[in-house]
Amino acid sequence: MRRYVVRRAAATAATLCVVSVLIFVVVRVLPGDPALIIMGTEGSPEAAERLREALGLNHSLPVQYADWLARAARGDLGVSIQYDVPVGRLIASRLPVTAPLALMAALLMLATALPLGLYAATRHRRAGDYLAMVVSQLGIAIPSFWAGLLLILLFSVRLGWMRSGGFDGWSAGFWPGVTALLLPAVALGLFQAAVLVRATRSAVLDVLREDYVRSARAKGVPEAVVIGKHTLRNALIPVVTVAGVQLGQLVAGSIILESVFALPGLGRLALGAIGARDLPVVQGVTLFVAALIVLINFAVDLLYGFLDPRIRYE
Repeated sequence: MRRYVVRRAAATAATLCVVSVLIFVVVRVLPGDPALIIMGTEGSPEAAERLREALGLNHSLPVQYADWLARAARGDLGVSIQYDVPVGRLIASRLPVTAPLALMAALLMLATALPLGLYAATRHRRAGDYLAMVVSQLGIAIPSFWAGLLLILLFSVRLGWMRSGGFDGWSAGFWPGVTALLLPAVALGLFQAAVLVRATRSAVLDVLREDYVRSARAKGVPEAVVIGKHTLRNALIPVVTVAGVQLGQLVAGSIILESVFALPGLGRLALGAIGARDLPVVQGVTLFVAALIVLINFAVDLLYGFLDPRIRYE
């Protein structure tokens, strides 16, 4: 197991290095001179040159990348040009919105997808199976941002049950905070659940066709034991793999939905920084989200090896 963990950790570190290079290159090829954009039309060339030097933009790209990566490894993501505060502090101030949103969406995804996929598989080619597949297909066909707009139209505009956007902070109370994040969490979680439903159904159907399941049923083992002990546990291996990918997409999708629901999370922070050419914030937020997704996949790899011991020795 130790060798497997070391291999996966090395692969994760290499992935993070590649991701950091891509982030740095993509941010640097954005059009426009950051110094001139920050200074505005009234800035002098001398002042713009001094700002370039302060930002380190007058160095070569390899030198800029090495300096940025070294500081990021120490937890220093730079200082925001817009807000004149450390980027790490800005990210920490927006996490109380983005992190609960992603967590609520993940819980809704798992609570919906696993029972519905299991229900569809145990009723293969019957009405329940067809209904579950129709529902999941609708979820796949509707993008999360469009689902968010439909939820706002129904529950906020027509019924008036929920607020259409905004977030007053957790200081206003736990329940008001949860209700402010409920609609975006539903839009995000149910969209991702649609994919996981089909993966769960397929994995359970494959296990139900195995000989040991047929033997258990032939011996008179109760159906609940056959499904819970012999089927579901073995079907979890591919389900965990798909769920890990979905969790990473939940983090990225929550950033998009923050714009739809006007939530002051990482998404709005990143969009505002792109418009203002605030390079430290753009790089810091992108690196943080990408590293979080990579670490989620690393955790899923470890869980995958725990569920299937054969993976550790490959």
